[in-house]
Amino acid sequence: MEPSKGCWILTVRDEFSSAHALRHYQGKCEAPHGHNFSVELRVKGHTLTRDTELLADFKDIKKALKAVLERLDHKDLNFCQPFDTINPSSENLARFIYHEAQAELAANPACTGIRVYSVTVSERSPQSATYMEE
Repeated sequence: MEPSKGCWILTVRDEFSSAHALRHYQGKCEAPHGHNFSVELRVKGHTLTRDTELLADFKDIKKALKAVLERLDHKDLNFCQPFDTINPSSENLARFIYHEAQAELAANPACTGIRVYSVTVSERSPQSATYMEE
């Protein structure tokens, strides 16, 4: 099979539970409340490994996401950096997880050649916020 000029996108999902309060919201969500957040991490790459013909092992991607989410799980996000100074909105959570997951992947030699493509955070299933860099 000849090499593809396309790319692959792999997706893993996980969850975490946290409390937050949205500053300057002027509504119910300005009061402290909790969520079971759902997170979808998508990574992108162009080359499969020679031996297994995988872009990356899902276990390595899940490990990177879990390492980031453990820092947020069962916390009051308003007291966790950087959310002690920026609003712990789904949008800001998605951007934070994006950058932190990228750092986790970059530190793992098994994940060479892949980058975070997007992160989607959902407080409830009907709505979500996605962060990606173009």
